[in-house]
Amino acid sequence: MPDPTPLSTVISELIQKKGLARVQGNAQLVGIWKSVVGEKVSGRTKVLGLKRGVLQVGVDNSALMNELASFQKVGFLRTFQKEHSERKITDIRFKLRSDLNLKEN
Repeated sequence: MPDPTPLSTVISELIQKKGLARVQGNAQLVGIWKSVVGEKVSGRTKVLGLKRGVLQVGVDNSALMNELASFQKVGFLRTFQKEHSERKITDIRFKLRSDLNLKEN
């Protein structure tokens, strides 16, 4: 009969399979995003996730997306890297998403 699996291993596997760690991580990213960019920008954008160090952010219109990508991205990225270096964010990608439900953000 095989040795019993430690409860901590079972719980870790369950959290990973259900994606609960990713949900918690995304919730933290949303809070960090708001603190970095401010209420005005965070109200018109939505954190979509973090993939291989690239923060994915949905934007509700093309004019704002161009402004963020062209003029504000570098400053936001520097702030993330300085104040939230543990996140290891190497880039920010903005995606036009007219389907965003911004009320929950």
